[in-house]
Amino acid sequence: MAVLNICCSSSKLPPNPKAPLFSSSQNQEFAIQSIPTNSKQQGLWNKQLQASQNPRFLDIEKSISRACFIALVSASLFFASDPALAFKGGGPYGAGVTRGQDLSGKDFSGKTLIKQDFKTSILRQANFKGAKLLGASFFDADLTGADLSDSDLRGADFSLANVTKANLTNANLEGALVTGNTSFKGSIIIGADFTDVPLRDDQQVYLCKIADGVNSVTGNATKDTLLCK
Repeated sequence: MAVLNICCSSSKLPPNPKAPLFSSSQNQEFAIQSIPTNSKQQGLWNKQLQASQNPRFLDIEKSISRACFIALVSASLFFASDPALAFKGGGPYGAGVTRGQDLSGKDFSGKTLIKQDFKTSILRQANFKGAKLLGASFFDADLTGADLSDSDLRGADFSLANVTKANLTNANLEGALVTGNTSFKGSIIIGADFTDVPLRDDQQVYLCKIADGVNSVTGNATKDTLLCK
């Protein structure tokens, strides 16, 4: 950051003394007006002229420009190579990256993850037992074998998610969004609450075949929340 600050301030450096400031006619007029009238002024004028044409001054200017370029390139490569700095997942999970990441087997049990962004993440065998996941997004995520038991999933988005072989025991999915090819095949749904979850007809028929139990928090029977016939 210090180098970048120097780069920003380098624009205040004086221009190249060798670059013409005026046209040829203006240079002649300026030169006539600038000629010193006595020896003291002549000496001072010569010193200033020599200083402005000092090669060391030009070298410093070139070095700063080169350092600015290197700093900018390094910064861009640094942010591009570190996904934790490039793209942070939404929600209150600190600075943790949860979107588009491989979080297989990660332990999120008991955590408060309201509106957390897990879009397109791989969450195989992840542990969400007892977690508060209200409004969390699992859009197009892979939750194969994940433990979502006793979790609060009200209003969560499972659109296009793979929730096969997941443990949804006593989970509260009230108002969760389930669209597209979301699959609950092989999942445990004992005591799960599916109130107001818009399931596809084939998913509803499948889940009704394995539905059982009553949710300990809402008191609703799983079959009733699925509107099983």
